[in-house]
Amino acid sequence: NNNPGNFANRSKEEVRDIASKGGQASHTGGFASMDPQKQQHIASKGGQASSGSFEPGSEQARQAGRKGGRA
Repeated sequence: NNNPGNFANRSKEEVRDIASKGGQASHTGGFASMDPQKQQHIASKGGQASSGSFEPGSEQARQAGRKGGRA
């Protein structure tokens, strides 16, 4: 298997470099990298802006919206 995502197929130096970044090597974007105001705006929609994690109008969506970006 020559899958480059498989650490067994990478050099020890490359694996060591990736490991030293603590998992951040593959996370260059996404929700966590947005500015806090944009996170708040998206979270305030109660899951409706997501890719379908919640059923629109569900209690889960309302609870997520009430959190408004807070953990």
